[in-house]
Amino acid sequence: MAHDYEKSKKIALFTIILLGVITIVEVLIALAGKGYIIKGFTAPLWIMGLAMIGLSLFKAYKIVYEFMHMGHEVRSLRLSVLLPMLLLVWAVIAFFNEGSAWGNNRSKIEEKNKIETTESIQVQSLPGADTKEIE
Repeated sequence: MAHDYEKSKKIALFTIILLGVITIVEVLIALAGKGYIIKGFTAPLWIMGLAMIGLSLFKAYKIVYEFMHMGHEVRSLRLSVLLPMLLLVWAVIAFFNEGSAWGNNRSKIEEKNKIETTESIQVQSLPGADTKEIE
């Protein structure tokens, strides 16, 4: 029993140190990519983004695998937890896409409203009557 405790303790300590090192690497990527560490050096945003997303996904995997004990569960339980999480990730991506579409259309609507308010609209009442200007 004491052997299992010591083994678990070593695994937990290794995982904590690994997560800390990965976090430091993420911070260094962000600082170096923006030119704060090496003056004049900047990395493309998509490369930094892919690196950060990859490292963050690995950290999430290690946390779920070790600290939530998913690595020691049966396959069906792991899938019943992880598949809904993938649906959540899909939903977040879909909501961002939908939000940007609404944002783009909102600017078109505001531009159209500006055009309509700058022009005067002629409304004709009864035939033969004078026209009225509405603003």
